Amino acid sequence: MKLNYLFPHRFKRIGTLILIPFILIGWYVVNYDIEPEMFDFTVPAIFVDEIMGEKFVFGMTENNILNEIVGVVLIISFLMVAFSKEKQEDELIAKIRLDSLVWATYVNYAVLLFSMLFIYGMSFLWVMIFNMFTILLFFIVRFNWQVKKLNKTMTHEE
Repeated sequence: MKLNYLFPHRFKRIGTLILIPFILIGWYVVNYDIEPEMFDFTVPAIFVDEIMGEKFVFGMTENNILNEIVGVVLIISFLMVAFSKEKQEDELIAKIRLDSLVWATYVNYAVLLFSMLFIYGMSFLWVMIFNMFTILLFFIVRFNWQVKKLNKTMTHEE
């Protein structure tokens, strides 16, 4: 039984073209705490617990949605890059994909465990925010590295 859970190969290029600028935009927004007024909206919220403000469940709240836009675009583009078919998708590539996903999961949670033991306060919150993206980043890096290694091995054999 063949499962078709991967995006077509062209999504890798599209995802990469979106991912690279949004990584830079995200870095800029986070480092310089950018919140342009044009992104201020009243949005639905499931739970709100402001530090020196109101607390409620299910309601509307004022929010600058730039961080959410950047985060959503980053997740979608990371997924497009990570889970698009290769030009030659075969059983060996599928095995490399699975091994890379398992490896990325282990590394991601090792980083998280280390952070839980040695990073505190707001710094830990930042680690948790970045941790949402690192599992996909670790997977993409390891998968592509393994595929390149495989391609080098194949060209040396020819």
